[in-house]
This record gives sequence, structure tokens and C-alpha cells, in this order.
Amino acid sequence: MGSKQRTSARQEHQGNSGVWALTLGALGVVFGDIGTSPLYSLRECFSSQHHFLALNHDNVLGVLSLIFWSLILMISVKYVAIVLRADNKGEGGILSLMALLLTSYSNQQSRKRWFVITLGLIGAALLYGDGAITPAISVLSAVEGLSLVTPVFDQWVIPLAIFIINGIFLVQRFGTGRIGTFFGPILLLWFFVLAALGLRGAMANPEVFMAISPLYAVQFFIENGWEGFLVLGAVVLVVTGGEALYADLGHFGRIPIRRAWLFVAMPALLLNYFGQGALLLSQPEAISNPFYLLAPEWALLPMVLLSTVATVIASQALISGVFSITRQASQLGFLPRINIVHTSSREIGQIYVPFMNWALFIGAVWLVLTFKSSSNLAAAYGIAVTMTMVITTMLTFMVAFRRWKWSWWYSVPFVVCFLVIDVAFLGSNLTKVAHGGWVPLAAAVVIYLLMTTWRTGRQVLYRRLKERSMSIEDFCQQIMRRPPLRVPGTAIYLAGDPWGVPVPLLHNVKHNRVLHERIAILTIMTKEVPTIAKAERVEIQEIVPNFYRILASYGFMETPKMKHILDACRNEDIHFNVNETTFVLGRETILPSNLPAMSLWREKLFAVMSKNAQRPTAFFRIPPNQVIEVGIQVEI
Repeated sequence: MGSKQRTSARQEHQGNSGVWALTLGALGVVFGDIGTSPLYSLRECFSSQHHFLALNHDNVLGVLSLIFWSLILMISVKYVAIVLRADNKGEGGILSLMALLLTSYSNQQSRKRWFVITLGLIGAALLYGDGAITPAISVLSAVEGLSLVTPVFDQWVIPLAIFIINGIFLVQRFGTGRIGTFFGPILLLWFFVLAALGLRGAMANPEVFMAISPLYAVQFFIENGWEGFLVLGAVVLVVTGGEALYADLGHFGRIPIRRAWLFVAMPALLLNYFGQGALLLSQPEAISNPFYLLAPEWALLPMVLLSTVATVIASQALISGVFSITRQASQLGFLPRINIVHTSSREIGQIYVPFMNWALFIGAVWLVLTFKSSSNLAAAYGIAVTMTMVITTMLTFMVAFRRWKWSWWYSVPFVVCFLVIDVAFLGSNLTKVAHGGWVPLAAAVVIYLLMTTWRTGRQVLYRRLKERSMSIEDFCQQIMRRPPLRVPGTAIYLAGDPWGVPVPLLHNVKHNRVLHERIAILTIMTKEVPTIAKAERVEIQEIVPNFYRILASYGFMETPKMKHILDACRNEDIHFNVNETTFVLGRETILPSNLPAMSLWREKLFAVMSKNAQRPTAFFRIPPNQVIEVGIQVEI
């Protein structure tokens, strides 16, 4: 049963109160990133660092109009109304969207599949950069409020930000299960405060609500021209976190996410932005930090503390998202096997990936030390978000046309409308590449290179091993004609190819001239769906007496475990006694060569990745004292 199906069943059982409970949970996990954008977004629209926009009446209303319509069109219409429909058995996220689309193309449509995979991998790679940037910019923007309390705190902003970031990543190994229940109420309080402060500021100058008219946005572009276009690079900061609405679809379901946005997050965000705008109309000097200056002086310190907690929650959501992407990419064959720690026995999504955790930590600390302020980091933030938005629009259009069977009359206007907006946001951010935008681009290039190298290397390795192999049927006929010596016990050979005989088994017969009494060749396959029903997980074929072929299928949101596979075999009345079973695995040593497969430097990179991949023994939870690894040298 997929995540959406599980969520729907839970909602039906609990009724409307259950949906609202999930809505509160969605508020705490999904909306942390977009919910902390008011800390810096409006301020950056008038920053003179990368453009110069006069802080006057018309420009304030024009920027507010752009913010209002960006949230309405990009979040409410694009993500909440349309993209959330593109669920892959209840799961969301860009890799899930890619996998959903791949099921629409046959293996013969290789060019189309390659195009979809490329878009999906680029989008996923960009999100890794966001995983490091979000903690850095969010925590910095929150802590910078201390400077408004007293200038004494100026020199402590960066050390304190690093201290908080260190704490965020240290607690990841404990999982979010225990503290997750506090996220929703805290974010609910956060949005209430945003709304209250915004309403207080807007009531002092209700004229700001005129910015709801799109004519102010049009007039803004007419009057400011190129400078107005560049401001879009800062306006896009108000929609950062929009991808989280889709990425966390499987955890909460479509209805709770929509309710949390429409009834809580969106009204609070709009009120706060309008409140900041009203403050700027009456006090232009407040542009130094309109978010904190919107609050009464006595509330500054409590606001800094609340903001810091909110940014920690926002960071948590992105970090968890990177963990999920890493597992999906590994299961789909785009990254090596990696150590994944499940922090909850009940929730499949609660995982901890140590390597990625500390990679993100190093990246976040480096960003804080290098850029030193949230304003400097804003340039690095926008470009990754806008490129991901472009990719999501393109993939969703393809899903709408191929899966939902939208006609050209529906799908083309959709893609043209939102691509124009996405490309405009992206174009304005491309001007900031030299000022920090290169950071997420560089991270995306590295991650994309690693993913494609691993994928291509595994395909080349598969072909090389297949050349040495033979079909299971031919092998069985051969051992029946010339039976080798049989010894008591059971041996399970792991094979990546369901067709052929694994090389360790061939070597065993060739060199040792002996076989176990019972032989099973096990192939574990990952399908392009999130989950596989237990009843459909294992397929067993008895080729000849006591010689079995076992095909175990898992979804890309699942982690294979040997115990589960053996339990499924037992349900089919085929019993493997774990204590009397030997597991035989091949351990390939990759030898880069001048064979026409990959360039030599990529072969060397693949060899390093293969050497450092988590061993199958640990990944599949196989008892280590019952494993035999057979070394195989393979030239690629």
C-alpha cells in the first residue's frame, strides 16, 4: 500500500479531526522553509548589492504586487492546485515525478527516457545545494536580529550561527520522531505572529492592500525596465520552499497540505509582507531589517528567539528532504549503496544518512564563513530554486499530457504560462552567478556528474559481467549432464542480472567442482514506483529440483532486507534456514582501461565510488559470519 493510500485510510478512520491533525503536522514539516522567507525576502528586493531600486511609494506597491501574485500563481495555482496531483502512488518529489513519467515510456523509447532522467537528475542535484544553503541563510537571517537588540551582538552573529547549525546537524542521528510533534504547534505560533505583526503594520497604512491589483506589477516593470526585471531575482525568495509542498506529499497527503497552505500559511505570509510594505512607506529607513522592525521594541528579543526556532525547523525539513532524495537515488541506481539509518520503526520516511548529514554540515558552515550575511547568501539561494521550478514545470507538463491525457488545448497554455514566469525568475537570477549563484550550480554539477557516472558505470559493469555469464537454464542443463559433488546446506548467490548465472557461482563450479545441496540465485530489483505490496514482492521459480531463481522487487522508497525476502520464501513453502545458509556475493574490483565505454577519468571516478560503496552484507542486513565474498577483477 502506497503512502497516499495509507494516509487516506488513516484519514477515513479518524474523520475530519484526523485530517486537521495531519494538517498541523504538515504545517510543521512542509512550510518551514517558505514560512521563514519574510525574514529576508522584501529587504533583498531593495538591496543595492546587485541592483539599485529606488525605495519610493510606487516601487513598494509594485514589489508587493509581484510578491502577492508570485505566491498566488506559483504556489497556490502551480504547486497546490496542479503539481500536487502528480503523485506516484502517493509519493511526491522530483525523483518520484521522474519515475512516474518513466513508466509512460517503454525501454524502446530510449531518447525520451534519457531526456526525462536528465531533467530529474538535474533537479535532484540542485536540491542538494539548497540543503546546505537553507540552514545557512535561515539561521543567519534569524540571528542577525540580535544586532537590532544591541550592537554588542554584532561580532557574535557568525559564531552563534555556526553553533546553532552545529546543533542542528548533531541531533539528526536521533531522528525527528520525538521532536516532530512540536514542529506543528511552533510553526502555527510562528504563522500567527507573522499575521498579527503584518496586520498591525498594514492597518497603520491600509493603502498597501491596493497592491493586490496586478496593474501595480505591470506599472512597476514599465517604470523600472531592466532594474525591475533584476528585482525578480529577489522576489523569487518568497516562493523558496514551494518544492517542499510536493516533496512531502507522501507524508501527509494532498488535502492536509492544501488546507495548511490556504487557511494558515498563505494568509499569514501575505499579511506579513503587506505589513512590512506599509512600514517602508512610512519609515523608508526600516529597509535595514523590515521584518524585525515591524515588531514593537519590547518584542525584538522574543522574535529573535522564535525566528531562530522557526529557522531550525525550516532547516530540518530541507535536511530530511536531502536524506530522502539520497535514498531514492541510491535505490534507483543513480548513487552507490550508502549507509541509511532508520530512526523510526513505524515511519518509513524517517531516516538518517550520516555521510550526507556531515557533507551538508561542512557545506553550511563554509557558506556562513564565506558569505558572512544572509544578504550575501541570497544570491546563491535563488538560482537553485528557479532552475528546479523550471524542471518541475516541464516534467509536470509531460505527466499532464501522457498520464492525465490532457489535450494540447489544456496542457500547452499551462506549460507556456508557468514557463514564462519560471524562466523570468531564472533569467533575473543568472545575473547573480558571479555573486554567489555559482555555489548551487557547482554543487549541482558535481552531484549530477557523480549520479551519471555511477549509472553509466553500473551499466558498463553489467555488460562486462554478462559477457562472462550464461543463462540459468543452460547452466542447469550443464550441471545435470555433469553433476558436480554436492555438499549439505544451502547457498544463496546474489546476482544483479535475473537472466544469468552470477560469476562467483561459475567460478565455484569451475575451480572447486562442488555445489551446495540447494542453490538459490537471488536478484533484488528496484521498480520505478515508491512501494511494492508484500504479496507481490517475491517471485520464486524452481528451475530444476533444489535450484531456485528468486526475484525480489522493492520500490524506490523501500530498503531491501534479507529477512523479509526469506520470510516471503517461507510463505511460498520454501524454507531457508538462515543458520544453515551461506550467502555468496561477488566483490568487483574495477580496473579502468582504454576500452570504449567511458572516458578514463570517469572510469577512475567510478572505481573510487564502487570501492567506497556500502558492502551488500550491511546494506541487505545479511549475517556477516555467513557471507563469502568472491573477488572479481573487471576491466571497464
